[in-house]
Amino acid sequence: MPRAVCIVSPGSLASDPRVVKEARALHDAGYEVTTVTCDYSEALRAEDDEIAATAPWKVVRVRRAPEEGVSARVASTIAKALETAGMTVPAGVAACSARAPVGPLMRTLRGVRAELYIAHYVAALPAAAGAARRHGALLGFDAEDFHSGEGTKDPGEDFRMRMVEAVEGAFLPDCAYMTAASPMIGAAYTQRYGLASTTVLNVFPLAMAPERPRQRQGQGLKAYWFSQTIGLDRGLQAFIQAMGHARTPITLDIRGSNRWGHGDALLAVAGQVGAEGRVRLLPMAPPGEMVRLAAEYDIGLSLETDVSENRRICLTNKIFTYLLAGIPVVMSRTPAQVKLAPDLGMAARLCSLDDPAELASILDSLASPGARAAAAAEAWRLGRERYNWEKEQAELLTAVAAAFDRSVPAAGKAGH
Repeated sequence: MPRAVCIVSPGSLASDPRVVKEARALHDAGYEVTTVTCDYSEALRAEDDEIAATAPWKVVRVRRAPEEGVSARVASTIAKALETAGMTVPAGVAACSARAPVGPLMRTLRGVRAELYIAHYVAALPAAAGAARRHGALLGFDAEDFHSGEGTKDPGEDFRMRMVEAVEGAFLPDCAYMTAASPMIGAAYTQRYGLASTTVLNVFPLAMAPERPRQRQGQGLKAYWFSQTIGLDRGLQAFIQAMGHARTPITLDIRGSNRWGHGDALLAVAGQVGAEGRVRLLPMAPPGEMVRLAAEYDIGLSLETDVSENRRICLTNKIFTYLLAGIPVVMSRTPAQVKLAPDLGMAARLCSLDDPAELASILDSLASPGARAAAAAEAWRLGRERYNWEKEQAELLTAVAAAFDRSVPAAGKAGH
């Protein structure tokens, strides 16, 4: 009988490619896989439908409960009152206070029996841990970010981080294994909770890559950045300012939701530095198209800032999207990206977001046809030889197999 694994996430299938990649890898390795994800986004529902229709594993989607908003407000009030009284906030209350769909996920998981429940994001931990206890199963956790290090200096962030830590502290010590999206995220969790982790980078399948490298002639540089939401804390202002300093004609395409108007603010910066008309806002696109879309450019941007500890130590999927697309990446000097840069060689350039003139000089050097071609060739090689899901999934499969192996008593092993 195949081992049964249940992957649990508060997000949708379309918004979390990491869940989809994990489910497919485990299914292909012979596990019986169920994904339990939320169906809260009307904008992503059609994409979720498409993924669910072709998935070879069982897909369960959880709809929003009408009482969730009220429950979150009540939980937040209770949590703050308990803190004021110097009392411990229960993990379930802490999770609900952050609008996590704890109740709907818990109710759904009562009917999903597995031998391993893998939580993605802190919001899924209470439900996954409860199901693991109920069914006498193992608990695993995938840390795409250092969640208790995501806090910024914005009002209310200290309270939110305390609630995240309450959830992590209650359940992570019970995990049979943990995977992390960067070595430094894993190290941060080990330091905080004593839980060892396996690094599983946010890379993508070779099937998403273009068939051949893009050959572009001409002057200038076409730069690209993408995310689900355009923000003002992602280093884009510094890049646009560098565009105004550079001798090379540079264009920048920014892809993502402009729901908060931050894209308009970036267009205003472009006008202030003489780059008006050279910065464009593009709409969101399906995750499965991101590598192909990136391949149309000369360079990709991963300009993380020190807005939070998580941003300092993460390695986002942007980096590996660009490499698989065959374009070099310009990265800011965060600790995680500085540590990665030597492995990327000519396919990466490190820059300071505090020095637009230095960044402009880097861009001018990349505009040389020879330098641009060499950097692109190295990115193409790295995407195919090292930074792809066909290589990286082995780390996940080894971690899961080892967790199951450790759970088998010595006598049971001898009997096989």
